Amino acid sequence: MEWVNETLVREFVFLGFSALANLQRLLFMVFLLLYLFTLGTNAIIISTIVLDRALHTPMYFFLSVLSCFETSYTFVIEPKMLVDLLAQKKTISFLGCAIQMFTFLFLDCSHSFLLAAMGYDRYVAICNPLRYTVLMGQRVCVGLVAAASACGFTVAQIITSLVFHLPFHSSNQLHHFFCDISPVLKLASQHSRLNQLIIFTLGVFVLVIPLLLILVSYVRIISAILKIPSTVGRYKAFSTCASHLIVVTVHYGCASFIYLRPKSNYSSSQDTLISVSYTILTPLFNPMIYSLRNKEFKSALRRTMSKTWYPLS
Repeated sequence: MEWVNETLVREFVFLGFSALANLQRLLFMVFLLLYLFTLGTNAIIISTIVLDRALHTPMYFFLSVLSCFETSYTFVIEPKMLVDLLAQKKTISFLGCAIQMFTFLFLDCSHSFLLAAMGYDRYVAICNPLRYTVLMGQRVCVGLVAAASACGFTVAQIITSLVFHLPFHSSNQLHHFFCDISPVLKLASQHSRLNQLIIFTLGVFVLVIPLLLILVSYVRIISAILKIPSTVGRYKAFSTCASHLIVVTVHYGCASFIYLRPKSNYSSSQDTLISVSYTILTPLFNPMIYSLRNKEFKSALRRTMSKTWYPLS
């Protein structure tokens, strides 16, 4: 990363929660509890899926990968944020900021493409149930996760390179609690419209294209569900998709607000609030949405707990 030596800014100062100076210890306790709960629930989901053979299906494989992605990007942001809430000097080095942005974008973009893969899985399960095991074999599932990760890595590498090759000569005060695209771009001494266009285009690629693929999948899913003669059958088929739909709505809603709106509408306070929801609350609620609504998962969790606590019974 040769550009580190070409800029006068050596570090950034986070000001994301500066307006709440008197509440930072309270925020620390709240965010710490949420963070530990997020780690715990995702760990339970992953270990249950790994240990219970009944959950060794494509849907639960994707769910375990989703939990890994969400756990990983909380690692990228929340520990540093928690330290900063108690620290007098809330700084991050130029290189550290670039690494944080790249890692977060890689995991978040991969997350978007993974949701599209999960939509395709639901489409195959409902529209082609007899060929499900053939169409969604282990190689296909691993290939979809690898493709999602490769797309996320490529997009993150391009955006991070474009942002951190810009000159940073003036302010180093970042009105956010982590190194996100818009707050860092705002500090650049100059940036071309071409850079902004490329970043916006990549944002469209990451958010709009997977969302369109999900919509196409669900148009076909709904069409297939409506052909099921019994009400119970229709309800059962749709219930397998409800959790995915909720997660998709929250993820793409928050991400589109942050990354696809015009830069002239940028507001640091709004972005901080939405980013807290996006980076802290969403990884907390997603596991609960998938697990608490799912009878199959709850049964598997009970079996796993009984085997762990009473191995000889």
